[in-house]
Amino acid sequence: METLLVVEDDPGIQKQLKWTFTDFEVVLASDRNTAIAALRRYEPKVVTLDLGLPPDETNASEGLATLKEILELAPATKVIVITGNDDKENSLKAIAIGALDFYQKPIDGDTLNTIVSRAFFVSGIEEENERLKGSSLDDNGFIGNSPQVQQVSRMVERIAPTEVTTLLLGESGTGKEVLARAIHERSPRKDKPFIAINCASIPETLLESELFGFEKGAFTGAHKQTKGKIECADGGTLFLDEIGDMPYPLQAKILRFLQEKIIERLGGRQEIAVDVKVICATHQNLQGMVSEKSFREDLFYRISEITINIPPLRERGEDVLLLSRAFLQSFSKQFGRNITSFSDDAIQALMTHSWPGNIRELQNKIKSAVIMADGKQVSSFDLALIPKQGEESQTLALNLRQVREDAEKSAIRKAISIAAGNMSKAAELLGVTRPTLYSLMDKYSIQK
Repeated sequence: METLLVVEDDPGIQKQLKWTFTDFEVVLASDRNTAIAALRRYEPKVVTLDLGLPPDETNASEGLATLKEILELAPATKVIVITGNDDKENSLKAIAIGALDFYQKPIDGDTLNTIVSRAFFVSGIEEENERLKGSSLDDNGFIGNSPQVQQVSRMVERIAPTEVTTLLLGESGTGKEVLARAIHERSPRKDKPFIAINCASIPETLLESELFGFEKGAFTGAHKQTKGKIECADGGTLFLDEIGDMPYPLQAKILRFLQEKIIERLGGRQEIAVDVKVICATHQNLQGMVSEKSFREDLFYRISEITINIPPLRERGEDVLLLSRAFLQSFSKQFGRNITSFSDDAIQALMTHSWPGNIRELQNKIKSAVIMADGKQVSSFDLALIPKQGEESQTLALNLRQVREDAEKSAIRKAISIAAGNMSKAAELLGVTRPTLYSLMDKYSIQK
């Protein structure tokens, strides 16, 4: 639960605000000293600040001084100042100092709650942007907040320091090479080479020589001794992308290399020891290929000591927007464009598109949109996407108050159901008093 600091000297209003902000952990302060102490202790993201603080309750000098000190100590804090109903001048002074918003008395709980919820939302967006500034797409960052991506990230952190052979499974465009580089960069081999080879992009007749190298005269055109990709990766990491497309006869040679960490160049007789960490990837169903005898079973088990399943973009929820903003920032800088955001229809289009090409498709869409956009916003037209209408897109019309109310109604009904109508038990499940529960039921017209 987020912490909200309420700075207010009137005990009655303190009590009113504490009951108003039931969605937050409310910390109370009655003057500048207690407010600053609470700020240091709890580090709240949002503060409501009555400008009429003692010892100058009739004016705003103490409140404005408190505002300045809060922002000096914690510049990212979102402060909502509360003033008298005819004190517009001091409200504007507070905004000029750095307050996010102001609210004039008398206090309406629902309205103030919406303003505070919006402040927490703005704070979250700014934190997200700061995270993006600290992680570049060129720095092997696997960006995402979805549970699936967080699970993948935890696996990467555990795998990276080890020498296990890892298999990355995922659709084309999901970022398998990005993830392989992330594993390499977090491993003790990060200062050594990362060598990638796509087994599907090289003709079968050339793939063996690309991997293992060749001696001079090994075949027509072999005019000099040449190291293969495996030998070039010595000390570092070898990434075998689309290993499911590796020719069956070559799989036996790869298996021997993985088991013994020894290779022989084409046309050579000398065994060469190589020390590499191996990561493989494919979009194909290797177990199905094993059943069909098109992929060696022993090789499959050798390359899949650890398997990571990378989720497709369509299953990653709001990661689409997180990635979109990261690409927008990156390409705007690359092309010297001052494009800062997406229009509402662009956001709707991004969230409702199925993304069959995954992150690669998203990246290309954002890149072309940055080039084509006329203003500071990217529209759905710039993205060449049509927003889908209907139930799915309606979920994008977010209203924080409505979202909160829907969640409260759902939780109340569920608690009453679990408690079989026992209101004391339902209140206990919800973490509120019985009077509060009855009040909420009246508010939402919920029958026992």
